[in-house]
Amino acid sequence: MRLSLVPRRDACQRVGQGGRDRVAVKPRLRRNQAVAAEETVALVLDEDSPLPESATCVEDLARRLRGHVSQLGVLASAGEPALCRAQQLGSDSVPEGYMPSRVYLVRLAEATQELVAAVRSHGVGPAQPTRRRRWRRPRINVLRGAVFVVAFACLVLAASVPRT
Repeated sequence: MRLSLVPRRDACQRVGQGGRDRVAVKPRLRRNQAVAAEETVALVLDEDSPLPESATCVEDLARRLRGHVSQLGVLASAGEPALCRAQQLGSDSVPEGYMPSRVYLVRLAEATQELVAAVRSHGVGPAQPTRRRRWRRPRINVLRGAVFVVAFACLVLAASVPRT
């Protein structure tokens, strides 16, 4: 149930030529916070998902849900009751024992689900960054061809001008 801290392979690309390759990490677009929270809530509340087996799994899921609550709290209005409830549950510690810890986890997931619904109903979301269009770098042969066409056009123009 632990998330890997190793960067994923699809996030990297090779840059450079020949043997001097280096790996550069491409910037990723930020995920929609509501979708990420719904995925974590589904891990807890979905009928097909099993209950966490160990206390560390419960702690991990509770930590992830608390993170979603704090991230969604920025998007929600300050007086939102779902936000207050989710923050109240998130501030509590995970109780000891098998059954109380699972009940706490389910309540926290339900509160997070309500907060996601509240954020979506208000239509508040992170501002989409304006993406400037990036032009592809042309290959060297394309540049050579363009220079040849311009030089040939100048030659034809110079030949067509009458001599005085």
